[in-house]
Amino acid sequence: MDSYQIVKTLHILGSAVLFGTGIGIAFFMYASHFAKNLHEKYFAARMTVLADFLFTTPAVILQPLTGIWLAMNGGYGLHDFWLSVTYALYALAGLCWLPVVWIQIQLRGMLKTAIDTQSELPARYHRLFHIWFALGWPAFIALMAIFALMVAKPV
Repeated sequence: MDSYQIVKTLHILGSAVLFGTGIGIAFFMYASHFAKNLHEKYFAARMTVLADFLFTTPAVILQPLTGIWLAMNGGYGLHDFWLSVTYALYALAGLCWLPVVWIQIQLRGMLKTAIDTQSELPARYHRLFHIWFALGWPAFIALMAIFALMVAKPV
């Protein structure tokens, strides 16, 4: 394999990790919302934060680096319209993801406090959870649109 194929493979793997980890942890975090047991909710929140740190964060960094390299070495202009749209969509996903990470950390902390003090979750937990859920949709849709643009590469 030449360097272009290696970087392209890394880019594809990075997108799979980014999307797959994102949808996977979102599913488990969302499903835990319906659990009555705070320990189950806490486990999901802990693993969500950990998975974002271990998998999502490196993929978030890898994608633009490999993407720009591929565009520069694949005969595409960095300012081609379809690439500019992907940059905007990636920025949108990132603007949703950053507060989501902060919210996940907050939810994890509130769950830990509720377990340690044997108390109910505060109303803030539920408000933040709904914001977390709402922010996931534009990020998910943006990544789906990026996949479509990467496959179609419209002129």
